[in-house]
Amino acid sequence: MRAGEAVNEPRGARAGGRAPSVAETWALAVALVAGWREGQGRADHLLSDLAGGSAERAPAQNLFFAAVRHWRRIDEALRPLINRAPRVRLQAVLALAAAELIENTAGASAAIVDNAVEQAKRQLSGPEAGLVNAVLRRVAPVLRETPAPADDASVEEMASYFSHPTWLVKKWFGQFGPVATRRLLEWNQSTAQVQVRWRVATPPPAGLESTPWPNFFRLAHGRWADIQAGLTAGQCYLQDPATRLAPALAAPRAGEDWLELCAAPGGKTFQLADAMGSGRIVAVDRVGGRMKRFEENVARWRAGGGQAAITLIGADVLALTAAELVARELPGQFDGVLIDVPCSNTGVIRHRVDSKWRLKPGEFDQLAEIQERMLAAAAAFVRPGGRVVYSTCSLEPEENEQVIESFLESEAGRGFVLEDSAQGRPWEHGHDGAGAFRLRSKA
Repeated sequence: MRAGEAVNEPRGARAGGRAPSVAETWALAVALVAGWREGQGRADHLLSDLAGGSAERAPAQNLFFAAVRHWRRIDEALRPLINRAPRVRLQAVLALAAAELIENTAGASAAIVDNAVEQAKRQLSGPEAGLVNAVLRRVAPVLRETPAPADDASVEEMASYFSHPTWLVKKWFGQFGPVATRRLLEWNQSTAQVQVRWRVATPPPAGLESTPWPNFFRLAHGRWADIQAGLTAGQCYLQDPATRLAPALAAPRAGEDWLELCAAPGGKTFQLADAMGSGRIVAVDRVGGRMKRFEENVARWRAGGGQAAITLIGADVLALTAAELVARELPGQFDGVLIDVPCSNTGVIRHRVDSKWRLKPGEFDQLAEIQERMLAAAAAFVRPGGRVVYSTCSLEPEENEQVIESFLESEAGRGFVLEDSAQGRPWEHGHDGAGAFRLRSKA
């Protein structure tokens, strides 16, 4: 699932279920942090593997994300106070409490520490609970009273305070300058708000607050129940406004044939389909859980009044051929192709809180090589005079402008011209980061 495109209920959003106790919440949060630290999976995968209803999971998810979000700052504050590395579950308890000290500014430090000690008594040994008490009382002032770095602070100061890899912050300093980088870091460290695309003519419920972007709304805190019926009926989807950039550039018209590659779970598909009203979309992604979820989302979209024909195909984008499509009685070429390529996710770190820790300095160039191959594959399905829209949720020029420039200079891209582009920058636009580029076939 691409961040910002959770087109059905997010985990933790459904109504119903029993509210968990503090002890249950902490037990689950400790298990999540410990699993993440032990390399058992990405944060979103660990959450998706959990059993039980979302009412029990949502509070633990919030604690878990906070600990991962601030991991570097927490680790650097705790390390001088502990003689030797604690076992992973003790690390988890300390990190969760430290994250709460950072984010829960309305809560008294003593109450947060006392709660952490109580949870440590339940989950750890007596001596470890004593260590939690001693360490947290010493670290609380450090976490709560250290001022945020100024705009002219060094790369290292900003990377440390805002819990990002130093090499990545240094890269952004070079791309955006220190002031914009600081704003981006602040954005990444804030809690993501729930954004909703309301896709039908009926007025949205009261819990949805207007935004600068047509049909996109912000869900007010504590108003999940207001959109439950709409989610089930396909009247709305949970989507960040950045997801509008590529479909808007595509500008599909009624009756056209469109191919969408890397389409699951369908967030951009339904924007294309709603804009067309009538026509056909062939949506392709790998076989697996994402496609199963896509099928469920298509059913909801149709229940909500969707009219265009949507055909789902499970296939590898780089292996798909026109002959295979024709054999399925589908077009071999299309008026338009939209491809939302796998990328570094640097525009959606606020949603994918652990993605910054997985990135490596050489990864952007490696991704760009794959992205250009995928763009070339997409371009092969465009009719003469048609267009291809290339989309990422990355802020990096290596994955955006440079991929387009390299493609246009290649044999596959010489028959195309760059017609328009749009980029989303969180510190400027107030939504996720993204890049979108529309190319048109000259022939």
